[in-house]
Amino acid sequence: MKDHDKYLIPSERAVVVTRRHWASLTKVGASCGAVFLVSLLIVLYLSEEQFFAVIGVLGLLGALGWFGFAWWFWATEEFVITDKRVLNVNGVITRRVGIMPLTKVTDLTYERSVMGRLLGYGVFVMESAGQHQAMSRIEYLPKPDLLYHEVSTLLFGPDSVLNIRRRPDTASDHPTEPLPAVD
Repeated sequence: MKDHDKYLIPSERAVVVTRRHWASLTKVGASCGAVFLVSLLIVLYLSEEQFFAVIGVLGLLGALGWFGFAWWFWATEEFVITDKRVLNVNGVITRRVGIMPLTKVTDLTYERSVMGRLLGYGVFVMESAGQHQAMSRIEYLPKPDLLYHEVSTLLFGPDSVLNIRRRPDTASDHPTEPLPAVD
């Protein structure tokens, strides 16, 4: 997957590059499978009449073409998280690049349904400063735990859980200042 490189600025580095989980193809796959099966039955049992034979063959070809296009669209889509922004590059004939700067992300939630936990995908919900964004809900992301940690690290820094220095003369729970970063 190198298509995303042409959309990055020189000072930017890609941290995560992935595509949607294969489970995103299950709905269209089930629909195409049903059409394919019905068309196959028509070809096998009703093909003596030319009309039904043509309908059956068109159904078979249509189901294969429909799933082939859905797979092609899935295979060319990329979800990229850089150290500066989030990109969603998609489209087969016309490429579309959705961009959200990381500085605009005010809230990040990820959800995992039972099926998502079983198959290994999740949903990211990103909100930004009260604005509606086209890239607010990204479904079927693989390895969502890892992605969540990567994005959290980019948003909040590598020391997301700050070690707090306490005053030696008091046992209070009031923090004074964070410890300096250790290189």
